[in-house]
Amino acid sequence: MNDFWSYWYFHIPNFILAAVMYTLMGRLLLGLFVPESWDNYIWRFFKTVTDPFLRIVRTVTPSILTLPVVIVFSVLWLMTLRIGYLVLLINFGIAPMASQGG
Repeated sequence: MNDFWSYWYFHIPNFILAAVMYTLMGRLLLGLFVPESWDNYIWRFFKTVTDPFLRIVRTVTPSILTLPVVIVFSVLWLMTLRIGYLVLLINFGIAPMASQGG
């Protein structure tokens, strides 16, 4: 059986968290070159996908921090969630493991 479907409960949440994390990084990098009010469809996509996560992280970060710093913290929190989810699955003994042999 395909390993993806054998461990779908790991791969699908991990993929979603990774996609949001990399989208946040893309927004941070693109934000260095364009204004916040830019009306391009790519920028609107970045904002639509990442704004919910930024609102959540904004509630736990000091209000003195600027948006780029909040984006960096969002990436770090998503990385922590990904690692924490893997550790949780390892502790339950249901995480995908690297195969032995070659």
